[in-house]
Amino acid sequence: MSLATAVLRRAMRLPAPRVPRVSVDRDVAVPMPDGTVLRHDHHRPAGVDRGPVVVVRSPYGRAGWIGTVFGRLVAERGFQVGVQSVRGTAGSGGVLSPFDEADDGAAFVEWVLDQPWCDGRLATLGPSYLGLTQWALAPAAGKALRVMGTLVTASSFRDQTYAGGSFSLDNALSWSSMMRTMAAGPIARTVRLLRGRRTITAALDTLPLSSADRRATGGEVGWFQEWLRESDPASAYWTHRAYTGGLEDVARAGVEVTMLGGFHDIFLPWQLADHAALRAAGARPRLVLGPWVHTAGPGMAAGMREALAALERVLDGATGTTMTAADTTDETPVAVTLSGGGGTRRLADWPPPDAVERTWYLRADHSLSVQPPPDRTAGGVRWPGTRVDYDPADPTPAVGGPILTGRSGPRDQSELEARPDVAVFTSDPLAEDVVALGPVSATVHLRAEVEHLDVFVRVCDVDPRGRSVNVTDGLVRLTPGAPAAAADGTRAVDLELWPAGHRFAAGHRLRLQVSGGAHPRFARNHGTGDALGEATTLVHQSREVLHDAAHPTAVRLAVEPRR
Repeated sequence: MSLATAVLRRAMRLPAPRVPRVSVDRDVAVPMPDGTVLRHDHHRPAGVDRGPVVVVRSPYGRAGWIGTVFGRLVAERGFQVGVQSVRGTAGSGGVLSPFDEADDGAAFVEWVLDQPWCDGRLATLGPSYLGLTQWALAPAAGKALRVMGTLVTASSFRDQTYAGGSFSLDNALSWSSMMRTMAAGPIARTVRLLRGRRTITAALDTLPLSSADRRATGGEVGWFQEWLRESDPASAYWTHRAYTGGLEDVARAGVEVTMLGGFHDIFLPWQLADHAALRAAGARPRLVLGPWVHTAGPGMAAGMREALAALERVLDGATGTTMTAADTTDETPVAVTLSGGGGTRRLADWPPPDAVERTWYLRADHSLSVQPPPDRTAGGVRWPGTRVDYDPADPTPAVGGPILTGRSGPRDQSELEARPDVAVFTSDPLAEDVVALGPVSATVHLRAEVEHLDVFVRVCDVDPRGRSVNVTDGLVRLTPGAPAAAADGTRAVDLELWPAGHRFAAGHRLRLQVSGGAHPRFARNHGTGDALGEATTLVHQSREVLHDAAHPTAVRLAVEPRR
């Protein structure tokens, strides 16, 4: 037992260790089929000479928090753990090719199953990229795979990279810079860490974007350049790195899957799509959701409790009894912690089947109402809309929300909402609590002279003091003909926002922001349609957001029914 894991167990609300000591065989070499050698650390619980093995494949090294949380802490529960550095990272040979993990994952699985200390049963565990590696190796593991502990992740990272058809610039450049910093020598790494976000922040405004990686890291980053080029979802690049096709295999094999997601996590919409695919294939995954950003401590603790309970339940552990308390049960495999002081919900499925859709409409007086706008267009008079400008030379900034690094999550919106390029629509004070629990969508009717533009929509909670805090949002990038214009020249833009789990308390108000972007979370829309990495010309993009009876711009929330 170590001091570090003792502190972590207390923070994560885990029981005492099952085994008193853990030994670690470090830097174990495993040759890949192409001759490249990857290295892993083998965590062995005392007294366990043969048994199931938990496979963890990481690009972030094997020491530090990765080795402690997903290696030693798990081994103290009585399980062997193999923590492998993926190709091109932390002592493993070869060159990192992000998200291309199927072949190496399959080779490591084959090697582990061939070891005398493995009894033929496998599990996987980890968040984010460590979750993607689980989906990558799952088909090769077949029926040997018994449990998957997936935290804030998805089976494909393509759609997160191009959320809404835009480019997730902040996430992509921040991750690229982090990986280059980790691979640098100790002096260079120290210098970069001391500079913090300053270099990245400056690089995020670079034009053209094809030079942003050099400004952020000091050199060209091959995969960043590939991401700028490979925006087509059907491209060979992304098809090779998508593991969604293995979801049905996992369901058929009866693998117990646990999933941890955050309502402000960058992967949430696509993780929930994976959940829906598993359910459609007959599986019954355990899902825990809460008001967390990516890899937030409380979320990681909840996900680890759920995953460890599944390991103990399925693989028996050292004693044959489940000691780790989980948030889900067989009857309610979905557990949701609401923001806004809404408490917790135990559900039979996601989205909640009894949720009802409630619609709020934008009105000309900048109110938000459950009543549709009145028809005032008789006699050919066009009811005016709301003008929303977007200047890519001074792009509307991102304030909070699902961002990988920096000031993510719920944030005060007052400065953003004071900008002239953000239109705000606000409801009357709520007479009773409204609990948003499930999908959120919007339809924005607009008229614009330019065909290349973005639409960003955000739902906020405004307290009685007037403080506005973001709850959920989404963006869509428009291109010529998508969506097509109606006969009157308007375009109806449908958006899927991040799903929500939030209590809007009685006396609070709902607010909807409509703007033309959220830079640098999403790359600015240049307004030209030029190639993402090469565009330098910036075109002002004005649009009129309509909210009359013929063009009812609205937001729709799945709402918990009144009890």
